[in-house]
Amino acid sequence: MKEGNEGFVRADQIDLKSLDEQLQRHLSRAWTMEKKKKDQQEDQQQQHHHHQMQISTRQDWEIDPSKLIIKTVLARGTFGTVHRGVYDGQDIAVKLLDWGEESHRTEAEIASLRAAFTQEVAVWHKLDHPNVTKFIGATMGTSELNIQTDTGHVDMPRNVCCVVVEYLPGGALKSFLIKNRRRKLAFKVVIQLALDLARGLSYLHSKKIVHRDVKTENMLLDKTRTVKIADFGVARVEASNPNDMTGETGTLGYMAPEVLNGNPYNRKCDVYSFGICLWEIYCCDMPYPDLSFSEVTSAVVRQNLRPEIPRCCPSSLANVMKRCWDANPDKRPEMDEAVSMLEAIDTSRGGGMIPVDQPQGCFCFRSYRGP
Repeated sequence: MKEGNEGFVRADQIDLKSLDEQLQRHLSRAWTMEKKKKDQQEDQQQQHHHHQMQISTRQDWEIDPSKLIIKTVLARGTFGTVHRGVYDGQDIAVKLLDWGEESHRTEAEIASLRAAFTQEVAVWHKLDHPNVTKFIGATMGTSELNIQTDTGHVDMPRNVCCVVVEYLPGGALKSFLIKNRRRKLAFKVVIQLALDLARGLSYLHSKKIVHRDVKTENMLLDKTRTVKIADFGVARVEASNPNDMTGETGTLGYMAPEVLNGNPYNRKCDVYSFGICLWEIYCCDMPYPDLSFSEVTSAVVRQNLRPEIPRCCPSSLANVMKRCWDANPDKRPEMDEAVSMLEAIDTSRGGGMIPVDQPQGCFCFRSYRGP
């Protein structure tokens, strides 16, 4: 498992598919051994002992499939489906990941991938922050799952992995911004959303985690409209190499120049993406809506293209955006510094984005508009 700068783990580099192959092999070996043993000693004690062993080896993040009820589909992705459900009495979202058919890898490669997956899941399981979606647990896709649905029981094939996280009823931050595209958000709300996101990222960085896919689609809202960072790549069997990602201009618009360039990067790539999200929260608009994939890439890297900050944006906020999306990663602030800069902004006098179609036009030149 290659690590990024300073021992940061790259969530998107875990190869779930090959992990599964190894588990599959490991399990079928264990199963044949178990069968032989059972044939030799069919007595109750042996059975009881085996059951005890099974219980003791379960990881603290492994879910108990018998407590899981799967309901409606919330989303379909390239790697599987996200459903709404209940686990042990609480509302959850569950990702069913189908790791697909086998390819060939050495035992050693697979062993290290398996270790990496386990390590990451163990890390997420311990994360505890109000602005980070609570990761409840996962199954490794190592046994036949018998899962309850609203209509009855479904047997899942062996290579389906379940990732269970808390369910957030407010949907994606992106959808919320799109809903407010015409009327825009009050300045207080802008700063509140931005602070939630900044604090969540700051926390992840303090735990040596680089998210690497910070964008408003990956941020969810709870019922009180608190932002929570979601999607940490356990569920990502999509391209981990930016060159393989085509078409999706949305995601590209958030990617730092060093990432687009395929250069080494560290947690500062999240700071860049945060800067773009900040612009998006203020403007309730999409960065670079009319540029194609290749145009965004070359313009961001070569012409230093960035979203245009509206003239009515208070300089205190514009300054945070510009510092975060600096082309030089070393010049970008750490996330905890971004938190302090946002906390220092006075929202009492407004300074929100002005809808284009308001008759009074932009009030950029009124003195009280400033910071």
